[in-house]
Parts: sequence; structure tokens; C-alpha cells
Amino acid sequence: MTHAHEMPIEERLRHCGLRPTRQRVALADLLFAKGDRHLTVEELHEEAVTAGVPVSLATVYNTLHQFTEAGMIRVLAVESSKTYFDTNVSDHHHFFVEGENHVLDIPVSNIEIGNLPEPPEGMEIAHVDVIIRLRPRKG
Repeated sequence: MTHAHEMPIEERLRHCGLRPTRQRVALADLLFAKGDRHLTVEELHEEAVTAGVPVSLATVYNTLHQFTEAGMIRVLAVESSKTYFDTNVSDHHHFFVEGENHVLDIPVSNIEIGNLPEPPEGMEIAHVDVIIRLRPRKG
């Protein structure tokens, strides 16, 4: 069986219910070309400009949110001023290096989460995000 992440970008977009427009394909190509990573809207916009993809910051923002709603990527709210988009949608957690604004995956096997509260009636837990903040050792 072919997994979604092994399909050509156009097929992946269609598979997720999105029309493969030129801009979506170009942004998805940039986004997924380097394996699992964490990017802000600004970083992807900068990559697009460098790669000669004529796209506005607003279009990158809207496209990343469309990809998120389609389940292709997920949003990481690490700090209030920046939103990162994660190309790895599996259950995993993150280290955040303060001051460097750098996000790293934590292998899922390293963390066990227990004693989660019972969700309210009619609700289920979608996923739990653990963000461990790092800083250089002092002294």
C-alpha cells in the first residue's frame, strides 16, 4: 500500500481534498522536500522567494492553514509570537531552544503521558503536545 507521504505532491493534495493549484504544489514541494521539519510562515515564504516562487506572505499563511485543515501538517504553538508548522503529523513531542527559536522532535518512545483528564461529554482528546523548553547551561 502506498502511504500518502510517498505519493507525488499533486496526488497528495487531491488525496487530502485540495485542488493542486500551481502555488499549492510549489509550496508543498518546498515544505516536504527536506523530510520532517518545523517552519514558520516567514521561513517558508523566504524559501519560496529564494526558489523563485512568486507568492505573497498572505498566500503562504493561507496555504499552510489549508494544509493543516487537510491533515497534511500540524500547527505548533510554541510561543505566542511565532507559529510553527510541522510536516510530521505523527504523535510526537518537541524541544524548543529558547533564544534560538529552534524546534526539535523528541522521539515518541521517550515520553509517557498518564493520568489525562476525562474529556467533557461528546469530546475526545485529539492529541497532546508536550513542549520542553531548553536553554544553554549556565557556567
